[in-house]
Amino acid sequence: MNTSALVMMIIALLLVWGGLVAALVHLRANPDHSGDDDGPGDGPPPA
Repeated sequence: MNTSALVMMIIALLLVWGGLVAALVHLRANPDHSGDDDGPGDGPPPA
């Protein structure tokens, strides 16, 4: 591999891993509660 290929590979890896870290930080700061089933009205209808 030549130098420009190595530089582009390092930039691509940093971009992918940086995006993953940014997504994890964002999810930790703003958790997604759409799957929670403990709200009112989430149970079966009364018989």
